[in-house]
Amino acid sequence: MEPIAEKKKAIFESTLELVTEHGFHGTPMSLVAKRAGVAAGTIYHYFESKEKLICELFEYVRKQAVEVVLKEVQSDLPFKDCFFNLWFSLFSFYKENQNVLKFFEQFTNSPYNTEIAVLGQDEFHRLLFRFFERGIQEGHLRDISPKILGVLAHSNIISTVKVQVTGRWEVQDGELEVIPQILWDGMRDR
Repeated sequence: MEPIAEKKKAIFESTLELVTEHGFHGTPMSLVAKRAGVAAGTIYHYFESKEKLICELFEYVRKQAVEVVLKEVQSDLPFKDCFFNLWFSLFSFYKENQNVLKFFEQFTNSPYNTEIAVLGQDEFHRLLFRFFERGIQEGHLRDISPKILGVLAHSNIISTVKVQVTGRWEVQDGELEVIPQILWDGMRDR
């Protein structure tokens, strides 16, 4: 990911926190400026509007998720190892960046989201689906749509993070490892 100006990064991080705390409508630019420790005019130097800020923030955090996927899908390890590494890497990313997960959910269901009309048109999902297509082609996974496998795996990760971070499930030793194993067992070609 290319480096960005520290002030712009502070604006992104402040907006991310505020949007997850107060939603899009409860996050005025003045509050973002105050939280970021910059003048309101500085925000408008980088972003012409709140809509532009929100959309660029989405790209900023999506690139972070793409980096996680890229690291694992470009590995020279056997596919099965890559699968488990990808599951745990995305799990860790979302768990350590809960604001990102909350922001993704809000953005996806908001009027700001005008670009993603078809699942798989964005880089994150293209990489994910290509990864599962590789597993099918190599004979590791069932011969079904890579989109089905990708959505199943990604939603499994997100759900697992949510139940764990909300405190609804206290993970015992070895339990977390069982989840991707069951997923793998259900997906693999027999």
